[in-house]
Amino acid sequence: MELHRCGWCVGDPVYEAYHDTEWGVPVRDDLRMFEFLILETFQAGLSWITVLKKRPHFREAFDGFDFEKVAAYDESKIQSLLRNPGIIRNRLKVRAAVSNAQAYLKVRESHGSFCNYFWEFTQGETIRNQVADYKTAPATTPLSDRISKDLKQHGFKFVGSTVVYAHMQATGMVNDHEMSCFRYADL
Repeated sequence: MELHRCGWCVGDPVYEAYHDTEWGVPVRDDLRMFEFLILETFQAGLSWITVLKKRPHFREAFDGFDFEKVAAYDESKIQSLLRNPGIIRNRLKVRAAVSNAQAYLKVRESHGSFCNYFWEFTQGETIRNQVADYKTAPATTPLSDRISKDLKQHGFKFVGSTVVYAHMQATGMVNDHEMSCFRYADL
């Protein structure tokens, strides 16, 4: 019997593997949370599959998403990233990754961890939406608007409400799997 998956991932093995094992699984680890945040910011204006297929290159280029290392990148490292054909070489996004790592460290200092900060917005609980068809899932919500505003006040860049909502979906803050998807009940 074939598993029913959310319609957005069907037909691409990279998408399906990501959907089946990662998308919507609650992230409570700051390193993984930073990886998703950086990938989501690079995705802004592009398709998620583009970023997913470049993910191994991003991991290598950004030192395994070690936020302390990324926060310390100098101009020489930024220029080498801008020459790296394996990643998305958008100057503003590369620079934002560095400044976001610096902001990430400050949030960790004040909240103990970034995950503590992020999950405070839902009191640590996943919001279970009832999505019948992925095409009807929202791109933003009042909560993603609020988180986006708060992140910007902390100095983050490329964290508009749409990016934040995609981050919320990816990291399990919201469960937007279609109700008929085999992952919906699991999460």
